[in-house]
Amino acid sequence: MSDYKNSSTDLTLHWFFASLLLCLLIIYNLICHIMGAEIQINMDEDQRIVIRTILYTVTIFLFPLTNLIRHILLRLNQTMPGDNPARNRYLITTVITLLTIETVGIFGLAMFILGDSYNTLYIFTTLAVLGIFLHRPREEEYSQIIESLTLQKTQDR
Repeated sequence: MSDYKNSSTDLTLHWFFASLLLCLLIIYNLICHIMGAEIQINMDEDQRIVIRTILYTVTIFLFPLTNLIRHILLRLNQTMPGDNPARNRYLITTVITLLTIETVGIFGLAMFILGDSYNTLYIFTTLAVLGIFLHRPREEEYSQIIESLTLQKTQDR
């Protein structure tokens, strides 16, 4: 249980990664505002509508899929044998889920480059921020992994 007392410092790298992805979203938006029309290729409206619809559909499926992946990875973190520490296990879960959600922000950047408006960029960015918030590192999850691994070690002895 001494590991749990240090859980907030153990999650520093996890929070750094989440912050990095938030910064990337800000950078995407800044690039679009600074470069504006220079980076847009002005694709035909009908083609953009099809692509936008596909990306919105992918986003709608991506949120519950990412939640399922996170749930599975958390259970694997708690049950898989091995010497991999809880911090590393949870970092892998955090990185995978946050990167999956970050793609939603990239969809907004891609649509802007294809000639869509700032509105589409903002919608995808907002959804990505929401996803990062939903899949942020949590001390409770981390402590559950530590407890499960500690219990496994005591049962193995």
